[in-house]
Amino acid sequence: MFSLNFNIKTGCCVLCLTGGQIRLTGSSRCFGRVELHYNNTWGTVCDDEWDLNDAEVVCRELDCGSALNATESALFGEGTGPIWLNGMRCSGKESSLTECWHSGSGSHNCTHSKDAGVICSGVQIRLSGSGSTQCSGRVEIYHNNIWGTVCDDEWDLNDAMVVCRELNCGAAKDAPQSAQFGSGTGQIWLDDVDCSGNERSLTECQHRGFGNNNCEHSEDASVICSGEKIFVLSELDSVRLAGSGSTRCSGRVEIYHKNTWGTVCDDKWDLNYAMVVCRELNCGTALDAPQSAQFGEGTGQIWLDDVDCSGNERYLTECQHRGFGNNNCGHIDDAGVIGSGEEIFVLSELDSVRLSGSGSTRCSGRVEIYHKNIWGTVCDDEWDLNDAMVVCRELNCGTALDAPQSAQFGSGTGQIWLDVVDCSGNETSLTECQHRGFGKHNCGHSEDAGVICSEFRPLPETRGQNRL
Repeated sequence: MFSLNFNIKTGCCVLCLTGGQIRLTGSSRCFGRVELHYNNTWGTVCDDEWDLNDAEVVCRELDCGSALNATESALFGEGTGPIWLNGMRCSGKESSLTECWHSGSGSHNCTHSKDAGVICSGVQIRLSGSGSTQCSGRVEIYHNNIWGTVCDDEWDLNDAMVVCRELNCGAAKDAPQSAQFGSGTGQIWLDDVDCSGNERSLTECQHRGFGNNNCEHSEDASVICSGEKIFVLSELDSVRLAGSGSTRCSGRVEIYHKNTWGTVCDDKWDLNYAMVVCRELNCGTALDAPQSAQFGEGTGQIWLDDVDCSGNERYLTECQHRGFGNNNCGHIDDAGVIGSGEEIFVLSELDSVRLSGSGSTRCSGRVEIYHKNIWGTVCDDEWDLNDAMVVCRELNCGTALDAPQSAQFGSGTGQIWLDVVDCSGNETSLTECQHRGFGKHNCGHSEDAGVICSEFRPLPETRGQNRL
């Protein structure tokens, strides 16, 4: 809970924390509407006097790098419920928003149209060393207020690919080992880094745990990136389908950017890209990726060209392209998609997963999902090693050895939350996989799904619910 203490000299209040929480509500972990949990209720912060110092404290508290912007006027949408705080006065040095002065709870004339938000950098990585450039050098991680290096054990091009993407440095050309850019000093933060190459940040990859290593700085890992700056859509942007004859799940692809809807050029446009759009719009699978303005020519801006998706991205915002407005197209080249139209639900990122059952260990057992305050099981229809791989990764249990069916770890009780789960195996969480919808199944608990994972890997240090 929070307690609010009035200061006679300043006429302000200081927020005292006794078990409270802070979160960002939006489409990303590191930007969104600021919300506080008080009196068992989530509420917002008014944007009166909201500035970069206040945002800096929020970004630091959530391990989201530095503050890029302190947004006002409900940029991330209007919240609901109480407006807990107003007139924030942070110096920027506080470790928590709860340490900042403010004008009190309830003493304001705000509405949710003035909800405050933040945009944090989210970046805790840099390249350093002798002869390094902006896009090549020794990889260094910022953790616990200290920059440290990464050991080259198991370091490969997949790991370098993630670093280059995170630093907006194009494609990975090489993953040098043995301190090619010189030996660092101080901490060696990461060892045995294991990235699939699809992660958006090195912080999402598996490793032995911060500071756990058997390395010397002579083994510092590096990257050499192509250096070609590739822009990505801000996650504030939106996508829609439009045009003649279009339905909800087929039409001309349009992107909302800088308060203007514009189209996408069909250069390199294929089924992988259409797959991402269909997933984002909850339109099932991609059946076709029409080119040449099949759904009619758009007007105004052509926002994107040379879009490059792997097909595994959750949003078009994660795909690479030439930069907003940089194109050599006309609207005769507008891209479209045709989706199956079958709505496929995804787990809320608030849900949790655990392993249970007879004979289970931390890394093997019956898969259970926490949803609507109830633990329930997963049906084994179409359950396979790809699905198990995601569960093992999410629980930091190494790789999947088996995907047992038929309640091998015993039958669960109560709800069967998921059926026909369909993971590619590259997802970082079961929350990203497709399924029939919560509670929709034709199963009994004799069909409960399980996993057997290879090993335990120490979790990275965390702060609250947010990973560094």
